[in-house]
Amino acid sequence: MESFVTKASASAQPLKNADELIDSVETFIFDCDGVIWKGDKLIDGVPETLDMLRSKGKRLVFVTNNSTKSRKQYGKKFETLGLTVTEEEIFASSFAAAAYLKSIDFPKDKKVYVVGEDGILKELELAGFQYLGGPEDGGKKIELKPGFLMEHDKDVGAVVVGFDRYFNYYKVQYGTLCIRENPGCLFIATNRDAVTHLTDAQEWAAYVMCISILGGGSMVGAFVGSTQREPLVVGKPSTFMMDYLANKFGIQKSQICMVGDRLDTDILFGQNGGCKTLLVLSGVTSLSMLQSPNNSIQPDFYTNKISDFLSLKAAAV
Repeated sequence: MESFVTKASASAQPLKNADELIDSVETFIFDCDGVIWKGDKLIDGVPETLDMLRSKGKRLVFVTNNSTKSRKQYGKKFETLGLTVTEEEIFASSFAAAAYLKSIDFPKDKKVYVVGEDGILKELELAGFQYLGGPEDGGKKIELKPGFLMEHDKDVGAVVVGFDRYFNYYKVQYGTLCIRENPGCLFIATNRDAVTHLTDAQEWAAYVMCISILGGGSMVGAFVGSTQREPLVVGKPSTFMMDYLANKFGIQKSQICMVGDRLDTDILFGQNGGCKTLLVLSGVTSLSMLQSPNNSIQPDFYTNKISDFLSLKAAAV
């Protein structure tokens, strides 16, 4: 697992001149939840802001750690919200998991066990990988009785763990057996976010499950505990997606601005990649959290929401 070291920097500055930031970069990478939308509700001013940036010739990329949807499914969500975004501009952690397996030439005769939802399955299928698990295992149970031995597929060469609303003990045990007993089996996490916006009304725990056998903990954490192994994280703040994006589009990382609402994923993702960073306060992080003496992750700039690009632009003229 990669270890991430926070960048020591001066306190973040409020964004005062949007034009200066816009002119200094070629590409804007936007997080989605808490930046573009909350749940299924578009954040005010987003369409006009994206249109303005496109009119200036800026490349826009949308990166989300939410693995429940594939790129195609996210494309439909953008369309439903009235936004024109191509599949090539969308990078979800579900896609990152499949892209990582392709990057290491994961054997096509091996299988992937998925603790997660349909988005991961669709991306694995598009990449040509065999898989099992996912929502199909959501209703399966284990009858703990004397002498019971759970069988597992010895051809599983990777276990991918993402957000899963149907998480259960069967999946934990099956994935654990694959990781511990199948030689060379990979343990991949799409992300380790603590909360997410499943609806626009409130934040929801992303991985917390109160299962009596497991105790409280996270989905990824459950496997860390049961296997005594740390996962390879392919979503933010891992540098895998940033490197992939830079190579795909031929972007110099110094010409990228990462815009997000989380310090420990979005902003750290940008800093790890050598990009400019802008924190918006429309999602998880509040101003008091940013300015807390306990917070060591400081973006280059912060502002309330991305539509401030429009008002701050007008104020600077």
